[in-house]
Amino acid sequence: MSEIPDFTRNVSLRLSKVLDEIGVNERMVKKRRRLEIMYEALLTIGQKLSTHQDVNIYILGSKVEGTTTVGLNSDIDVLLTLTRFNVIQDWSEWELGKINLLMIQDDTVSPGYCLLQTLRQDAPFPEEKVYDQRWYRDRKGRVLLKNSIVNPTTDAERVRHGPEQSIDEKPGFYGNDIVLGFSCQQWPLQARQWMNQQSEGQWPTYDMKQYCKDTGCFVVGVGRKGSVNEELEWRISTSLAERFLMLSLNITQIRCYVLMKMIMKTFITTQCPDSISSFMCKTVLLHCIKSTINNAWKENTLLICLNYCLTILYNCVVNEYCPHFIIPENNLMARRFTPVTKQIILDRLSCIISSNGSALLEIECDQLGFRIQNTFLRLVEIVPEYLSCMISGQLVKDTAHTVNECVMVLLTKMNKSNPIRLLLKTLYKYLMKVTHHMNQVQQKLAYRAIAKCLSMHSGSALASINLQSERSVCRGSFDLMTLGLNIDVASGKLKLASIFYCTGDIERAEIILKNIEENYDLSVVEPICKCYDFQHCKRKWAFHKLCYEANDEYALLQSITAFCVRFLRCEINCCPKELQHEMFRSSQQDLPYRSYRDEWMDLAVVDSLPYLYFLQYKTYSHLRRNRDKQAAISNLAKCIVEEPNFGHKETALNLLGQCMEQENRMDAALKCYLLSLKIRGRNNAAKFHICRLVSSMLRQGLH
Repeated sequence: MSEIPDFTRNVSLRLSKVLDEIGVNERMVKKRRRLEIMYEALLTIGQKLSTHQDVNIYILGSKVEGTTTVGLNSDIDVLLTLTRFNVIQDWSEWELGKINLLMIQDDTVSPGYCLLQTLRQDAPFPEEKVYDQRWYRDRKGRVLLKNSIVNPTTDAERVRHGPEQSIDEKPGFYGNDIVLGFSCQQWPLQARQWMNQQSEGQWPTYDMKQYCKDTGCFVVGVGRKGSVNEELEWRISTSLAERFLMLSLNITQIRCYVLMKMIMKTFITTQCPDSISSFMCKTVLLHCIKSTINNAWKENTLLICLNYCLTILYNCVVNEYCPHFIIPENNLMARRFTPVTKQIILDRLSCIISSNGSALLEIECDQLGFRIQNTFLRLVEIVPEYLSCMISGQLVKDTAHTVNECVMVLLTKMNKSNPIRLLLKTLYKYLMKVTHHMNQVQQKLAYRAIAKCLSMHSGSALASINLQSERSVCRGSFDLMTLGLNIDVASGKLKLASIFYCTGDIERAEIILKNIEENYDLSVVEPICKCYDFQHCKRKWAFHKLCYEANDEYALLQSITAFCVRFLRCEINCCPKELQHEMFRSSQQDLPYRSYRDEWMDLAVVDSLPYLYFLQYKTYSHLRRNRDKQAAISNLAKCIVEEPNFGHKETALNLLGQCMEQENRMDAALKCYLLSLKIRGRNNAAKFHICRLVSSMLRQGLH
């Protein structure tokens, strides 16, 4: 690759530029990785909160690697492991109190797979009983666990492991991309020879291999197709090691992989689905990197590198042999193709390789072909970094939504009882997690975000208890709230202002509200709500641009996102009486129309911006500043109409209606309540307000 023809160099550089435009650049790759790792930690927190099980969640594949684009529309690959399962390779690893499974790798098992022998829970001996159809006794008398135990489509809800231990089959949620597996702390026997292999380019290095070994492995419930032990085999996964290797690649290597996936999507999978997977392309890429020097992978050699990878892939298809990168005995292409499919793939790969890059012009994914042409012909003016900005905004929004959802899961569970002690206990737990993850930045940030939200609610709940017995709030309450003030631009401060308002300290409430309004940039800040699923409209361009330019996405949550404001019932004394009605929105007739995801309806929840204007209206009313009061009610009405991404417009309309009543504008108030009912016909406090208002109007009419 030392002598690069001018044409090849020119095409490679233009191709690199196009991939840069669609978000495959170093900045975006790093941004994706940071946020996906934080998302991984948040998913683990959310799963633990919702299921009360000790689980670990790992995000694998293209998104966390940063090897995807908008057009590729990659799924999120999630591996969920239950930590009470202990897969061992040596009897010395047996642990009391865990469900121990012995990994068996012998001549009867396909390479890259294993059997799991069930062991007793009270002592390191083999289990002798077969409790139901999920277990199987083989000819050697071993009780083996079938891989169907982790099948989310199974009808049975539980599986018995002995007379005392039950294993929840559904650990909380399943999806098309979620795989349930068990972790093994030790490196699999079949992969240990990889540690001693030498590579031409000295990649991966010894230290990298040692790190890979320390990640252990997983077993997932998938047997090799066509194997005589298909229902008993478990696939050995070295996913974390592979993820680490992918995170070590340079930008040209990543672009090469992205192009391979685009080529497969355009030319292969349309006619031969389920033939060549992204994982095969990744494996081929890793083998190619291993067999070349790192200096060969540059922007001006991208086309050469791509053709090299495609040539190796072509040879793999010819021989129907693609060795797993870490467990080479595992042939990823064994019995993968029919003769017809194989010939189609070979013909197409041959044409693509011989085209010397011109075949890329046919790729419609992310308008790649058009964009390549545009670099030569300048057909249209493309806004630099446009796609990167849009992707960055979506990533930050998704992170904020996940924080929001994790907190909501916790709060709805706590709302069913007096949660102050539980809040403080859980807060302490997550503060300890922050300390535990001191060297893992993204995990630490995830736990810090949850801890801040819990701190705010703990302080508010404590203040509510104070207000129930006296009009003052203890110092400890304010100390707790201070820890959670800056989780976003508004919600924490609004809760503090709300407490000051409820204690009668109107001046301090007004100062805080003024500060929030000054920092709430209407052209940038986006409302964040994940109480329920609803269609979000297009985000503000300034929001996306800032998300792209920032290197600290966690800080962005504090400055350009606004969470909805929530009050538990134990915080009822900290919110104005107008908002308290939202805690009791569901009548007996409404309850049957609620789903398990509607527990938020037992809280008072309102979007930050409407609540800001509502509190301003109330404080200015007390301060007798009529002009400011009228501006506040006008802003409240205006933001309800103009902001499309509020999650609780019906609540905002209910607050506006009560403001109208206080202005003695009864017809306008009734209109607000009717509009609120139009948005949410059931489980809406507007019904109560309408009955109350109509009754009041009738009484006034009689007089």
